[in-house]
Amino acid sequence: MRIPRKMEHVHHALQLGQSGLNGFDDIKLIHNCLPDTSLERIALQTRIGELTLSSPIIINAMTGGARETEEINRELAIAAREQGLAMAVGSQMAAIKNPEVAASYRIVREMNPNGIVFGNLGSEATLEQALQAVDMLRADGLQIHLNVMQELIMPEGDRVFTGMLERISRIVSEVGVPVMVKEVGFGMARESAEALIAAGVQMIDIGGTGGTNFAAIENARRDSALDWLNDWGMKTSIALLEVLEAARRTGTDRVDVIATGGISNALDVCKALVLGASGVGMAGALLRTLRTQGTEALIRHIETLHDDLRLLMTALGAGTVTALHRVPVVITGENAVWCQARDIDIRQYASRQGYFQH
Repeated sequence: MRIPRKMEHVHHALQLGQSGLNGFDDIKLIHNCLPDTSLERIALQTRIGELTLSSPIIINAMTGGARETEEINRELAIAAREQGLAMAVGSQMAAIKNPEVAASYRIVREMNPNGIVFGNLGSEATLEQALQAVDMLRADGLQIHLNVMQELIMPEGDRVFTGMLERISRIVSEVGVPVMVKEVGFGMARESAEALIAAGVQMIDIGGTGGTNFAAIENARRDSALDWLNDWGMKTSIALLEVLEAARRTGTDRVDVIATGGISNALDVCKALVLGASGVGMAGALLRTLRTQGTEALIRHIETLHDDLRLLMTALGAGTVTALHRVPVVITGENAVWCQARDIDIRQYASRQGYFQH
């Protein structure tokens, strides 16, 4: 009997792991020897769109649509509840097409009735399907994921991508909850982000490379692999700089950016927030802890991430996520070369005056 596609993705994701090449090694935090704060004064709350989160870390979209994925979503939801994290489910299109698997998504709300939960659909979704997805979870927000290259490599994937922006714009306008548009792991360029912002999108998850590699996953499922596409996309740090530049160029402060893609430790979380992200999505690293060590270990893992992030924020003298956005940071290496070629001024990051502004 063939393993359901959703569980194939989980198995391949765990087997292939994460490359860790997310680009954040090129992001250099500047030591502050006069931080003028204390550990107990650090606040991790952040605001993304209309939503206030108690932590900048989000358990990002992973799975759903099969019996075994229901178990995964249950345990992830328990960890989210215990640590106060927002959580997104995987694509709900499976449940819209086959209501029998809806329980694998609804379990998240059942386990975490008062938490922040994001529904999830692909860009092929209609407004009616988006409304169904939100209702299914009593969702606080909806993710619309972009996965063009994954679909093209996927043996049974989509081949037509017309009308994406128009559908997204209508969903943003009429679905009734905040909408986040996210890349699944190939990164997002400035031009795409500008188009989304013009369409009314106020939350963007940049989903760069360095984490779960959906090109490699789909190639592992193919009879004839297109391995030469396994390195497609841009690193997470670069995609973050691209989308932040799009927000700057469009002259809007209404766009919140989420950094996702191979982030597995508090240092990378901190670097993403310092660059300008309002939150950080994590998936593969948390899934691995859950599947290899269990739910209690996952809860401790998240608690350690929070402790380590507070430590770093104390060292930088930044008591809040917003204060981290004012901390100076130096961009080097491949990131700097990319930014120069793309006309992104990295001096604006290094010349910040936030250390002594409280």
